[in-house]
Amino acid sequence: MTQPTPTAAPPALLNITLGVMLALMLGWFFHIASGVLVPMVLGLMISYVVMAVARLTGTIPWIGARLSPGVRLAVAAVLICYGLVQLVTLLAANLAAFASSAPEYQTRLLSAVQTLANMAGFQGDLTWETLRSDLFGQINLQSALRSGVASSAALLGGLIFVLLNVVFMLLERGSFDAKLDKMVPDGEGSVRLRKVIEDINGRVGRYLVVKTLINIALGVLCYGIMLAYGLEFAVLWAIVIALVNYIPYIGSFIGVAVPGVIALGQFGLTDEVITLILFLSAAQFLIGNVLEPQVMGTSMDLSPYAVLISLTVWTALWGIAGAIAAIPITAVMVIVLSEFDTTRPIAILLSRSGGQTGR
Repeated sequence: MTQPTPTAAPPALLNITLGVMLALMLGWFFHIASGVLVPMVLGLMISYVVMAVARLTGTIPWIGARLSPGVRLAVAAVLICYGLVQLVTLLAANLAAFASSAPEYQTRLLSAVQTLANMAGFQGDLTWETLRSDLFGQINLQSALRSGVASSAALLGGLIFVLLNVVFMLLERGSFDAKLDKMVPDGEGSVRLRKVIEDINGRVGRYLVVKTLINIALGVLCYGIMLAYGLEFAVLWAIVIALVNYIPYIGSFIGVAVPGVIALGQFGLTDEVITLILFLSAAQFLIGNVLEPQVMGTSMDLSPYAVLISLTVWTALWGIAGAIAAIPITAVMVIVLSEFDTTRPIAILLSRSGGQTGR
């Protein structure tokens, strides 16, 4: 009696299985290698901004005619790196000052929450321990602030490592074309690869530069609002608002919630807190829903759901750094996947319209 011949798995099912296995292995690798990969990715993002600023200064007549491209790139790199060092130093100093004032904020915030509880009809006196255990589980405010201060002090050392990546990436830029020709000697393959790199540089670079300028504008606008209301540590919260605005969807909420809670702890339950939150929300809406779509357009062409999934995955892998880098990484994935027939359907699914992925 002959044995039945095993039925081969359908090619589509085999490709899906192999794709899932590859994704799991890459996710595991990205997680365990985060200490090396995160500074590289952040350094690459900063390099995009540096090169864009250098190109922008070249369009200014009296600068572009006098300075060579190399000099403009070096000046842009020095200025941006110096600005980042000063920004992190200012962030660490303000965070340390805020941590020393945390007990006072904690007391006033608890009093405001008690007032809200009484207005809502809840009986009994609240303490920070009962509030923390009932609403926030195992969150410890003092421990979190001490950890934040310690990490902010260590952040300067991490930033130096990131900036070293920026410097060496910019130095390697001059010999990149020659290396590319040796890597892909085939003329047609080299042209195709160059087009992919130019597409990545154009879309991701434009996004990062425009987004950075928008975040600076949002931080300055919110700083003016908070300063007008007399909110303490307004510089700190303006920096936080500008940084978290890189995070899609939840960044705007964090940018309003954090200063709102701080205002509740400083002013108590007053009309000032409500109007401050309304003005900050209006600033977020103006920048995010009016200005940003006008200047950003649909250059990234990413599906909103793909952005949400990417945000979840990269935040789980790399934390805040992953949340900030989620959109650029997803855009690069879409561009690369669109170059191969077998993965082009995935690129179409990840895109908003599918129009820029077909070739």
